[in-house]
Order: sequence, then structure tokens, then C-alpha cells
Amino acid sequence: MSRTVYANGRVFTGDEPAWAEAMVVEGGRLAFVGSDAEAAAAAGPDAASVDLGGRVVVPGFIDAHTHLVMMGEALGKVGLTDARTLDGIQERLRAARAADPGAPRLLGRGWLFDSVPGGAPTAAMLDTVVADVPVYLDANDYHSVWVNTAALRELGIDRDTPDPIGGRIGRDADGEPDGMLFETAAQQHVWTLLAEVATDADRDAAVERTIAAYLATGVTGVVDMAFDELGLAAFDRAAERRGGTLPVRVLAHWFVANTGDDDEHLAQVARAVELAGEHRPWLKVAGIKLVLDGVIDACTAAMRHPYADGSNAEPIWPLDALKPVVAAADAAGLQVALHAIGDLASDVALDALEHAAAVNGERPRRHRIEHLEYAAPETAARMAALGVTASMQPVHADPAIWSNWAAMLGDERADRGFAWTEFRDAGALLAFSTDAPTAPHEALPNLYIATTRRSALDGSFPANHPEYALPVEEAIAHATRDAAASCLEEQERGRIAVGLAADFAVLDRDPFAEGADVLLEARVVRTVVAGEPVYEASGAIEAEPEASVA
Repeated sequence: MSRTVYANGRVFTGDEPAWAEAMVVEGGRLAFVGSDAEAAAAAGPDAASVDLGGRVVVPGFIDAHTHLVMMGEALGKVGLTDARTLDGIQERLRAARAADPGAPRLLGRGWLFDSVPGGAPTAAMLDTVVADVPVYLDANDYHSVWVNTAALRELGIDRDTPDPIGGRIGRDADGEPDGMLFETAAQQHVWTLLAEVATDADRDAAVERTIAAYLATGVTGVVDMAFDELGLAAFDRAAERRGGTLPVRVLAHWFVANTGDDDEHLAQVARAVELAGEHRPWLKVAGIKLVLDGVIDACTAAMRHPYADGSNAEPIWPLDALKPVVAAADAAGLQVALHAIGDLASDVALDALEHAAAVNGERPRRHRIEHLEYAAPETAARMAALGVTASMQPVHADPAIWSNWAAMLGDERADRGFAWTEFRDAGALLAFSTDAPTAPHEALPNLYIATTRRSALDGSFPANHPEYALPVEEAIAHATRDAAASCLEEQERGRIAVGLAADFAVLDRDPFAEGADVLLEARVVRTVVAGEPVYEASGAIEAEPEASVA
């Protein structure tokens, strides 16, 4: 079995001791971690050698909450996040239509509510620039879709179309659809239609874009948080194209939708249990995902107290319907991931998890709550007591997209938004991720926000509650070691330690020595998965395949 020594580096292990100079890789795993001299002796004279040239090595990043096919699709849509006025959005759409006049639809993503007058998008605003084909624009948080009149016609939505469970069709004063679809109204109408018109070739292209984008940014593992039959088939095909493997490790949480039918809910859990029992070397269905509420920007997150405008939202899953689903998944040994952005939704999530523990008794479990953008002061301690992971996304706290979020709350609650340190201090496991494509997928800018609370999108904004910022070492550990632990894989990956998978990334800058600001400039020059280089910047690292390290 061949051995390779990676020497002359600054290796951040995420373990004890925290630093090393060299690694020996054998059979896809780390056979030695320590000094250059010790590594050379451990590897023997016939090992291949890679000179890291003093560069920093970190464990491979694990994006512990993402949406893989959707991310690849988003990379092919019109980007609107930095179009900060209605005129700017309209100009992007006008240019995109002119560039591809034969396209049957125009798809965009990432617009922000405060880029639109009054935070109230309408179909008429889109009709002004594109009226001949349907326009579908995902909001930055992917919980709303803004459409034009042609899209409403294509969807068959009119004044008589009812609101689905957990969603709402925006309507004008006369009751006519106004071009906004919220939560499950977006999912059931827009996402269903776009999935039907997309081909397997479209999804395959999306998967390839996602894999390439992640590998180029040092991500070696991902956790899909809304996996379905189409995504499963697309990744099975991706593995087939590569002889049965993938260049990135994929864990998936099967999406369970609230249909209002208790038996159907349990059938969805049973499908996840079935898939969890199937063997795929590089893809594992590990649990289920349930969305309990919406988002603060659209006032659809479930809060204990109303928003600034006096409105509020009910949880998408009532507790009585949620309890049997969570208990069934827990009894089957699945991880349960619960989307909860508002403090009321977090309460419901923890009530359901406590119920599962009570009815199923003592057993190994490590469930998760996703996002936790605003949580009540006692939530962190309650999670720690239950062993529930806080799965959070620093990039959602970017000051450039903060103002509308804070305005919707309108009170002191905004001062405790994205309070990562509360969960850490309470003893809850804290795992970082990006929730791509609701935010950029790159790990390093995400960690820049975690360590500075400043914007990775627009440097003109001041830091957003810097008291919640984390040291560089800790932030990287939350995106590697703790992200692996959130998947119950801490003995397999997430650290640079003997016996673990040889998954790591090499950086061209040293944020530990140079400071957090270089995270915006640093680039990944090599990504290694199971000991195999899967991405390398041209000419970045010199290797001598047969050279002696003695």
C-alpha cells in the first residue's frame, strides 16, 4: 500500500496537539501526524513526498447544512443579491432576457426584501421588463418566490387558489394574486413545476457544478438538508459516472413534508429508514429534515411575540402532528434535523425531541436544530441538556443583509441574533455551515463572518454585534471537527488525527498568523479526499511521487 508524506507545513489538526508539521497518508487514512523528522521515519524511504512549502493545512471543511442539487441549479441562475434597488434587479433581468431570448423561462435568485420599495415585490414590477415568459425569482433565503403574471398563469394560480398548509399566496387588496408566494406555496407550486420541467440532464449538470464548486473551496463533506428522490437519483448517476464513487462525502437528511395526513408522514419516515439501510460507499441517508417555520425577513418565522408590524406566524408543524414523526425517526435510529428560525419554533422543536426521548428511553441520539437565528435566552441550555446540536450559518449574519432582518423584529431581539457564543458557552455542540444556495457556498468567507461579524459581501458595513465573534481556531473547528460530530462522524473525519480519513485542504494564506481578515483573500490550493487530490490550483504545490523523504 503506497504512502505519501506531506511535509514542511503548518498543520492545524483540530485535535490535541493543535499543530503539526507533517502527515503520512496511507490507504486513504492518516497514518502519522507530527514533526517532519518523525513523519519521514514513520513513512520509510520509499514513500512519495509532497512539500507543502510552509503552507497552512486544515481538516477538510464539512458543509453541515446545504442543498446540493438546488445549489447547482442556483449557480446557473441570474444572481440578484447585490442588485440593491428595483432598477438594479430589473436591469439584470432585462439583460438576461436579451442574452437568451429563446429561453422558455427566466430564473433568478438571491434578491433581498429591502431592495424592493416597501419590501413588497409585485408581479407588475417584473412584467415591466419581462412579460413574454414566466419569471421565477427565489428570495435570498429561498423561502419565498417572486413571479410575474406569465408565471402565475403557468402555475394556474388565481384568486380562487387556496393557500396550502404552512404557506401563503400573496394577494392584493382585491384578492388577486400579487406575485409573491411564501413558504410551502413556493415549494408546492414553483418548485414542483420547475422539477417537472427539468430533465435528468439538467440535474446532472447541477450536481457537477456543485461538486466542482465545493472541491475548489476545500469542502470534503456535505450534508444535504432536503434530500428527495430526484436528488438521490442524480447523485447515484454521478457515482455511476465515476465507477461507483464520488469525490466528496455526502450525508443526506430525507425531507418530510407536512401534508396534514399522519399516516403519510410516517410513510415518509419509513422511506428514510429504508434508504438508511442501503449501502452506498459515498452517500448515506442519515436522518430526516422537517421545516417548522419560515424566515424572519418575510415575517414567516414563528415567534413567541409579534413582529414590528404586529403580525406573527404559526409553526408549519403543529406539535401534535410533529411528535409522532420525531418519535418514529428517533426510534428507528435516524437523526432528526428541525428547521427552527424563530424562538417559538425552537420551543416546538425541543418539545418534540423531549417527547421522543421520553417515549423511546435511553439510547444514543444526536439530533439537530437548524438555523436558530433568534432563540430565547434559555434555549441554549435546554439544547445542551438534551444533547441537541446547534446547526448555524454565520453567512446569514452578514451585515449587508441584516437591516431588513432587524427591522422585522423591531426591538431588542435583534441584539441577540445569531448568538453563536451562547450555544458554545452553554455546552451545546455548535456546527457551522452555509445553507447554500441561500448564501454563498465558500467556506472561508463564511468563517470570516464568524470571526469578525463583518460583511463578506460589502466591506462598508460595520461589524454586526462583534461580541458574538469567535477566534479563528474555534470558528474553523466548528466548520470541521464539530460539523463532523454533528453527523455522528467524529471518529471518521473532521480532524487531522491518526486513523481518520485523510480529508484536508491546503491554503495559500495563514489566517492563524495573519489574522481573520485574510480569510477574504485566502484561497484553497489543494483539496484532498481519502488521500487523493481532488482539486489543485495550477502549479500550487510541488510533488515528487517517488522521492525519498529521508
